[in-house]
Amino acid sequence: MGTEDRASSFGGEDNFELSESAFEMGEIEVLGRLVDASNATLFGKLLISGHEIPIVYKPIAGERPLWDFPIGTLAFREVAAYRFSRIIGLELVPITVLRDGPFGLGAVQQWINVDESVDVIATAQSDDSRLRKMALLDALINNTDRKFGHILIEASGALFGCDHGVTFHTQPKLRTVIWQFAGSPFNKNERELLEKLQEDFSGVTKHLESLLSEEELIALLRRTQALLEKGVFPYPSEEWPAVPWPPY
Repeated sequence: MGTEDRASSFGGEDNFELSESAFEMGEIEVLGRLVDASNATLFGKLLISGHEIPIVYKPIAGERPLWDFPIGTLAFREVAAYRFSRIIGLELVPITVLRDGPFGLGAVQQWINVDESVDVIATAQSDDSRLRKMALLDALINNTDRKFGHILIEASGALFGCDHGVTFHTQPKLRTVIWQFAGSPFNKNERELLEKLQEDFSGVTKHLESLLSEEELIALLRRTQALLEKGVFPYPSEEWPAVPWPPY
């Protein structure tokens, strides 16, 4: 599974490429705050090589304490979700890095301009193959907060997920609005992805061990093994709410 620095074209005559390195080196300028977010979530731009890249910056200092997640770890989980999605080949999370900023260490993520003409709720309830990938990613990372508003669709049709701060818990906590695949058998590509992840687990987790605890990595392996053993997308739990609230 690849571990190369992800890059994507940012346009312009010089064909500037977005990359993790650019996000780590550029100067951050904060422009405002996204007031609907429960934690401090700042909108800004990254200044590098004459380009201005729109970003979301989530400083650890602005994280609200949660009863079930260790204090000061949400930004690390944001980056872990990005790295994991990239390494296993799903590419569903915008470029996200952990770095210092105007308000201290935090997660810095590429801003995605969504296509406002797309009905996200209708799309999220469809059988779109891109959503199967997102459902599989969420099952693996144990995402407890996949809301409709955390599904981003660009005008190009590219689909991304955001807000992965409450992921990778050791206890089952999957909460999502994408349940239409529950009980569906994995297809060939999905099973091969899980098999490859299990076989090369140590190679994958070496890129996550600075972000997650040993117990959380063990839990990730166990979720992978359980999915392979059952061979189907998970069902909603009867022991906790299956959908985050509010769902948008």
